[in-house]
Amino acid sequence: MEGYVLHTYGTEKYLRHAVASVLTLRRHDTDRPVALYADPSQIKRLRELGLDSLFAVLEELPKDHQSIVGFKHHLDRFRPFERNLYVDSDIVWCRNPNPLWTRLSAYDFTATGLHKADFWFGGPKGLGILVDKLFDRRRRTMRRFGLTYLPRVQAGMIYASGERAVSEAMTAARDFLSRRRDTHFRSRLDEGRSEESCEWSLAMAMSYLDLPIFDWFQGQDSPQLDFIEGFVEHDADFNTVRCRHYADDFVHGLRGLPALGIRDALVRMFARFPGRGDFMWVTPFALHFGWIHHKEPFYDLADRLWEAELSQRGVSGDGERTDVSVSVSAS
Repeated sequence: MEGYVLHTYGTEKYLRHAVASVLTLRRHDTDRPVALYADPSQIKRLRELGLDSLFAVLEELPKDHQSIVGFKHHLDRFRPFERNLYVDSDIVWCRNPNPLWTRLSAYDFTATGLHKADFWFGGPKGLGILVDKLFDRRRRTMRRFGLTYLPRVQAGMIYASGERAVSEAMTAARDFLSRRRDTHFRSRLDEGRSEESCEWSLAMAMSYLDLPIFDWFQGQDSPQLDFIEGFVEHDADFNTVRCRHYADDFVHGLRGLPALGIRDALVRMFARFPGRGDFMWVTPFALHFGWIHHKEPFYDLADRLWEAELSQRGVSGDGERTDVSVSVSAS
């Protein structure tokens, strides 16, 4: 059986995100089941509101696994289906995922990403990146651990079907994370973040075990693309989505610059060079709101879908049945 797997913990805000993501999924896939691993208070909340029916599997997420690495480095413990697609809860589904499942079925274990990571991946976010480049610390890490390449993993979408493959990947990722001081990677906790990243250690594990990366950018067949303001055209509820994807990696990479005016000016300038201005309009299977300064549209959508779903079910925010049925479609 094929199914989607989500996890959430913390305040109700994150629960709303998971519910909203599933509601957008149901616009395109009404058959495949969804599993949710959540903390006890969130499970209780879902049942109070009758929203537990959205999930075929609803299980408690143990305290030790209520973190990024606590879950994504232990996927071997969370395998509710024969073929599992682990997805973040800040994802909006944009099209029928049947072709995506067909292509994923060829793998025992894979994660979206790129086959080559740059120096920014897991590295310092300031001028320290220049030191890493100067001393080629990326290559030093690879040599120390016997790696011939270092991919860029984007862990918002991970697929696992083979029990042995996922177990080996998780064991290796945990081991690499425990040996961070022997690598050039920085702890995100040292940057003031509340949680450690799982991606660089998972990337090392996949390289070490020679597990294939599922290319993040595949043109019109891209599994997921980032929501970047100014690069995505959409209606208010993200029923219709298309992303502007530049074929040139350098020009496309400029989309991440935080100053939108400078970003757009640089894109226009470099797009004038021959061949660098080519772009395509792409509707990915999923739109990922992973950039912290581009999340607001998803927050707004999640709140609207949450309220609309409760209204459609005739339930108030406190779990009481309302007197008047309101016909509001969440899609």
